Amino acid sequence: MDFVHRSIMLKETIDSLKIMPEGVYVDGTLGGGGHSLEIVRRLKGKGRLIGIDQDTDAIKAAGGRLEPYKERVTLVHSNYSRMKEILSELSVPFVNGILLDLGVSSWQLDNAERGFSYREDAPLDMRMDRSRTRTARDIVNDYSETELYHIIRDYGEDRFAKNIARHIVMARKENPVETTGRLCEIIKAAIPGKYRAKGGHPAKRTFQAIRIELNQELEVLKGHLSEMIDLLDDGGRLCVITFHSLEDRIVKNIFRTAENPCICPPDFPVCTCGRISKGRVVTRKPILPGPEELSENSRAKSAKLRVFERVLE
Repeated sequence: MDFVHRSIMLKETIDSLKIMPEGVYVDGTLGGGGHSLEIVRRLKGKGRLIGIDQDTDAIKAAGGRLEPYKERVTLVHSNYSRMKEILSELSVPFVNGILLDLGVSSWQLDNAERGFSYREDAPLDMRMDRSRTRTARDIVNDYSETELYHIIRDYGEDRFAKNIARHIVMARKENPVETTGRLCEIIKAAIPGKYRAKGGHPAKRTFQAIRIELNQELEVLKGHLSEMIDLLDDGGRLCVITFHSLEDRIVKNIFRTAENPCICPPDFPVCTCGRISKGRVVTRKPILPGPEELSENSRAKSAKLRVFERVLE
């Protein structure tokens, strides 16, 4: 199966990066290389693109797409959490732009064997990096009822989290839960009938929660987004596309703190904490997909783009 991924808000993201032809740019979530291709097309001279992805299928697919520009492209199989180390290894002190397109790709969802989709029956996997050994099956079968409840409540924001966790534990006592299809049936049984038809597929939130927990998506974002701002040169921009409220809230709060890091009490006449702003939030409200994109790609409907610009004093 070919790695096909429709890049979300492609024009809006490329415009927001304000690409300098001889700049250095990092795509921290390379995917199929759609955003990267538009970036590298605008580069010349010393311009350079560094693409990072933890999925080897993505690296392979993007490598083929970016082949005509290979002299200015470096692809790295890793998690964007290692961006600082990767740039250091490549002797790149600062960059002019960074892009993160978070969440699961269309290809990963549509490729049933990867186990991300609740619409296809497949082994419970959900690993973005298949070199790792732990899978979604381990979480579903090994986590305690309390642990399952917490991740479904916190990462899935599902009102029936407690009941879903209880049903999973009851079901696995009979036989281990091995497939996405069986997990879907368990989840459906845990949700009252009158609510199943509302808000999309009943398993959507639980699958999201397990995927986030397995791949440590929110921890990585929280732990490294501020660090990425420090990697930007003066005027460099960080663009982040999110797909659910948990990610968006983290990005919004970190950007806000980077712009105004002062922790002095509000009634202090002058700042005494000495914390210095890293730049400015470009997007007071997130950029959303336009009506044309929404009509062509239903997966764009929850996307939000936020942008931060580095300003060195």
